Amino acid sequence: MWKLGKFSLIFLALAAALLVLAVACEDEGEEGTPTGTPTAAVTGTPAETPTPAETPTPAETPTPAETPTPAETPTPAETPTPAETPTPAETPTPAETPTPAETPTPAETPTAVPTDPGITDDKIILGSHFAKSGTYGAAFAPVLAGMEAYFKYVNAEEDGVCGREIDFRAEDDNYDPARAVEVVRKLVEQDEVFAIIGGLGTAAHSAVWERLNEEGIPDLWIMTGAHKWAADPEAHPWSVAILPDYYVAGNITGKYISESMPGKKVGVLYQNDDFGKDHLDGLKDGLDPDKNEVVSEQSFEATAVDIRSQVNNMKNAGAEIVFGACIPGHCSQLAKAADQMGWDAQIFMSYVNSDAAMFQYCPAAAMEGVITLQANKMYDWTDDPAIAEHHRIMSEYGDLPPGNFTVVGQVAGELTVVALRATCDNLTRQGLMDVVHTIFKDYQSELSLPGVTLTLSPTDHLGFEAMRMLRATLVDGKGKWEYFGDLISFE
Repeated sequence: MWKLGKFSLIFLALAAALLVLAVACEDEGEEGTPTGTPTAAVTGTPAETPTPAETPTPAETPTPAETPTPAETPTPAETPTPAETPTPAETPTPAETPTPAETPTPAETPTAVPTDPGITDDKIILGSHFAKSGTYGAAFAPVLAGMEAYFKYVNAEEDGVCGREIDFRAEDDNYDPARAVEVVRKLVEQDEVFAIIGGLGTAAHSAVWERLNEEGIPDLWIMTGAHKWAADPEAHPWSVAILPDYYVAGNITGKYISESMPGKKVGVLYQNDDFGKDHLDGLKDGLDPDKNEVVSEQSFEATAVDIRSQVNNMKNAGAEIVFGACIPGHCSQLAKAADQMGWDAQIFMSYVNSDAAMFQYCPAAAMEGVITLQANKMYDWTDDPAIAEHHRIMSEYGDLPPGNFTVVGQVAGELTVVALRATCDNLTRQGLMDVVHTIFKDYQSELSLPGVTLTLSPTDHLGFEAMRMLRATLVDGKGKWEYFGDLISFE
């Protein structure tokens, strides 16, 4: 019995040991399975993850020989409890992980803060220096009126550009270079305009374009055809003219005179600045000296009040053809003085006089027969859909009646809007210039004559490069400009 009891005790001890060993192995297996490993979302740092040294080694696992008696068997209290294993409470909770509610929603995400001046959440601020008062203001006010009306139309009927309203601010420089410097300083430093659009006048703009290029401010659609604007685009990458080059226009006129009026003596009246000299140089280069002799060159200052003495000098020199490189005020004096002197010379004028307003400055009878150039459709072609729409825009949004110069202003406004719309994804000054240099390839405005196109690039800043001859006629006693001849390319 004692032996049987002894064997029973041994058997029970072995059973207990095997039971303890099985339980221990099961616990160890569960702690080492992937289901017990923290997931990627809640994985702690490597220091928090138990290392192999912290995991019981086989040496620490009781062997059968070392099997403790039931009294030596680790109790449940000695077995690592769930509290010793990282619990859900110790794992970062969803509250600690950014939740969808805490992630900024699209509506809450702020838009990119504009880095360039003149761009706000609801406006694109543009500026211009312009002759708005005095004689020059009266002559060129229609150009500005055309631009302003078009921008108002875009804001009212097309919801602006790039989700923003165009805020166009034109400051009066009275065609004076010193004044132009002052107003551009205000536009740049106080108004913080995004770009200068349609700055008027060769002398006035010459005083400000270097600053605009030095500071990287887009200087677009300059309202003067001075040759220098496009002469070196790499040195002045921010300035782009819209009007045909004065030198080229003079050259075309000179060639026309030699082809159509050989043997006639020529006199030239020119404004003593880049505007006048570009015309003079182009005219003389276009004339064939074997066919036409220049017998008189008469200059005058932009501030001159009376130029009749210069007109008389050309008459006395025997000129039979006169070219006037002058703006409306002085060119109207030329036509009136010649008419009053009974001097029947054929008069040519710079294209800056090709507006119907000339017939207000000078009697239509004195203007009859004067020849100039133009590149756009005539404002009175109201059967043309584009011109009809221009009349509507000027009627609803403008403060002056339509004219050839309001058409010029709208063309500048259209080019501005086309360029801005292509810049919406990169509404910066550099982004605007990149677009100007790439999208205008044989661009045809609906307001320009068919075939008059615009092509620009970083190395080509010439504006429109084709025109037609225009003659002043009398219709029922009223002055009217009418085209004649074919389109003349500047190439």
